[in-house]
Amino acid sequence: MKALSIAVAAFSALALALSSRTPDYSTVLLGVAGLGCAFTTWRSQNLSSFLKIFVAIFGIEVVAFGSVLLISKLGYWPAALRDYLLPDSLPLTVAIFSIIVYLISFIPVVRTITGIADPYFSSMEVREARIWPFRPFRAPESWIARTMIVFLIVLNQTQVGMSVRLSFFNRDWFNAIQKKDEKTFWELLITVWAFWVAIIVLSNIIEYIVQSRFDIRWRRWLTDRYVGHWLSDKTHYRMSILDTGADNPDQRMTSDINAFIGQTYGYSITLLSTMTNLVAFSIILWGVSANFTIPGTEIVLPGFLFWLSLVYAVIGTLITHWIGRVLVKLNFNQQRYEADFRFSLARLREYTEQVALLGGEKAEQGMAMRRFGRVIGNFLDIVNRRKRLMAFTSVYNQLSPIVPYIIAAPFYFASKIELGIMSQTASAFGRVEGALTFFVNYYVSLADYKAVLDRLSTFDDAMAKARAAGTVPPRIDHERDDIGGMRVSGLNLRLPDGRTIITNADVTFAANEPVLVAGPSGSGKSTLFRAISGIWPYGHGRIALPTDARIMLLPQKPYIPIATLREAVTYPSTPELFNDAEIRDALIAARLPDMISRLDESDNWTQRLSGGEQQRLAIARALLAKPDWLFLDEATASLDETSEAAIYNVLAEKLPQTTVISIGHRSTLMAFHRRKIELRKQEDGTFRPMDAAAPVPAQ
Repeated sequence: MKALSIAVAAFSALALALSSRTPDYSTVLLGVAGLGCAFTTWRSQNLSSFLKIFVAIFGIEVVAFGSVLLISKLGYWPAALRDYLLPDSLPLTVAIFSIIVYLISFIPVVRTITGIADPYFSSMEVREARIWPFRPFRAPESWIARTMIVFLIVLNQTQVGMSVRLSFFNRDWFNAIQKKDEKTFWELLITVWAFWVAIIVLSNIIEYIVQSRFDIRWRRWLTDRYVGHWLSDKTHYRMSILDTGADNPDQRMTSDINAFIGQTYGYSITLLSTMTNLVAFSIILWGVSANFTIPGTEIVLPGFLFWLSLVYAVIGTLITHWIGRVLVKLNFNQQRYEADFRFSLARLREYTEQVALLGGEKAEQGMAMRRFGRVIGNFLDIVNRRKRLMAFTSVYNQLSPIVPYIIAAPFYFASKIELGIMSQTASAFGRVEGALTFFVNYYVSLADYKAVLDRLSTFDDAMAKARAAGTVPPRIDHERDDIGGMRVSGLNLRLPDGRTIITNADVTFAANEPVLVAGPSGSGKSTLFRAISGIWPYGHGRIALPTDARIMLLPQKPYIPIATLREAVTYPSTPELFNDAEIRDALIAARLPDMISRLDESDNWTQRLSGGEQQRLAIARALLAKPDWLFLDEATASLDETSEAAIYNVLAEKLPQTTVISIGHRSTLMAFHRRKIELRKQEDGTFRPMDAAAPVPAQ
């Protein structure tokens, strides 16, 4: 960026020097704007990666387009190419827009956008890409992304330049109509209009193809990043027990990411096009109305139509914001209520058998319709607000096309301007007014976009909060050393609401010594297991584990993915790590021989298998994984005592090197464990793990 800023400054100095030899206000303006562009380009070294792309493009274009302008001013541009000369306003436009990009980088909402977008444009992951008709190649994803966005930006600017060129065609064509100049009429239509329209159509097709490719690459990368962060370091679990305020993570990683990418690109390019149109056509509008007088007076106001369009647009924008300002909150709530309703139906589908057994259909319908009632109520609030907004914007947009004709008509009827000038004036006024009323025309969709930004930013904050939980002292420290067993020292555990549940836990587990952990419901048995496994963030103390020890915890209700049975049994590993014989042996040992024939069948196994079958499937996983320490959190509670005994015998036979530690309430479980630890209630209402042989403290 330093080298570019120096180049822009050198060009601007040259433009100002030449303007003293050939006085021209456009050259002076270009030199001044160029110096401003050079300054902001120099200051943009620490700018967002996403916005830095725009600044770099505009800096290069200031030098490139400005050089063409200076060449033409000095009379060195080929006469044969004069019809294809760039508009004088183009280099000035890009210089001003470069400055604007730098300035808007300080706006909080823009910082939110770039905070989500920047990681993609800085990613150094090597991915494959292809530019037709060439062969595929591999490059860092950020290089591919920047190349595509640069191409799209330049293409968009080219389209604006072509629109400016057609504006002058429109002026000359209407003048030919007024003068009944048939030869010029057909010549302009065939040689100018047909040529540029063909180029515009082709550029639109190319833009659509490249944009679609860009969108899907960005979405794939951003989705992978969010899913990866959500699943890393047990963040997904901690978010479920923390009050992070980030509801429905599934929606945020699907529809919100998709909306963010489409709308970020769309608004970036649309805003770029809007600002380019604003600057380019403002100069045209200023020029054609340089000698217009204020209606009813003889007072000349330079650029009268520009000032009129500015006032007109500002009034429209302020009224629009006043009417629609609450739409951001309403759209945010709408997405939340929709997601809550959708999730409740998905959860009902998961527990359909339990609901049917309890006869809970009426209750479920009532709860579902109450959630849907929130969807409807909020939607009606949106309709009510948009109704008012639509009434104003419809009137405003109907007035906009005729205002410039009304203003220019007295000058036309007084023969001070020709029909072509009047037509060009109306066109330029429409472009400038349209650019200035960007927020009027896009207010509703911008409100929805702001809601998407809020949902993604709060999701980022929630994940950061979840990852930080348990990392700041006092915390639970997990250590690895060469001890033969496992030690829990000075462990205190809390619940998410801040209540302490376990205090002063000092327990040692010896290797190959099966232990049964018992205690009343709510005493913290499962919480203790989760703290040992490393996923519980609330508390402080020390847990020492043997070096390289592999731990596996089986909960009472196991998770079974919707996949083939082979994948479900080997989860979280992949089926390729086990041969068919190993998988069959594990299923037979877990007393699921009938499932062997269904290994390659894909289904929602949580609904197909009984609670006992699901728990035996989890046991089969443990037999395949062969952990050093196996924690069973009532993992056989759905089995009858005979089946439970058979499972424990299988574990002892198949996993002789695995230390089994169980939570259970059945007295028969003691036969499969050498030691029993009870969580006993203390005087302060908390619980403490103690060996069953130890005396019970007085209450």
